[in-house]
Amino acid sequence: MRSSEISRKTKETDIEIKLNIDGTGKNSIDTGIGFFNHMLEGFSKHGFMDLDVKIKGDLEVDGHHTVEDCGIALGSAIKEAVGDKAGIRRYGYFVLPMDEVLVVCAVDLCGRPYLNFDYEFKAPMIGDLDTELIHEFFYAVSYSAAMNLHIKVLDGGNGHHVAEAMFKAFGKALDMATGYDTRVDGVLSTKGAL
Repeated sequence: MRSSEISRKTKETDIEIKLNIDGTGKNSIDTGIGFFNHMLEGFSKHGFMDLDVKIKGDLEVDGHHTVEDCGIALGSAIKEAVGDKAGIRRYGYFVLPMDEVLVVCAVDLCGRPYLNFDYEFKAPMIGDLDTELIHEFFYAVSYSAAMNLHIKVLDGGNGHHVAEAMFKAFGKALDMATGYDTRVDGVLSTKGAL
């Protein structure tokens, strides 16, 4: 099993994450932000990754530190769990429909961080989550995991549907990228290293 445990403690947040990328989608999520919990549950379930997240954050300020630091910790957990990347597909993508919404997510576990996030939410909040923080989360994940991450909304609509489609599509794309392919000898790179 490819798994990791990450602890991250600052004056703003105290985070414990356990990740098993070879799981079945079991999860236990407590970030203190109900809608964010829901998004991480969708990522875990649809990406078939077991995920435990416990965060105590300075929510009396706002949700920014909690969401961003969760992204940093989750990205670190992904990077550690994937390990040397030998035998994996490296690339993954998924086009996810959710009612009127259509979102595409593509991942490259190349060791070079980059985020291309192509959407601006119309509503400032979805439940108790500031929608600006969705970009911040994916940015933090992409950089701490050292992955290329592209998220594009092909057809928008209800903000809840858009956000949920993003997290589920990310889970599906990451599941594909971390999957093994028997044709891959070592790492999938003409350079011989990622």
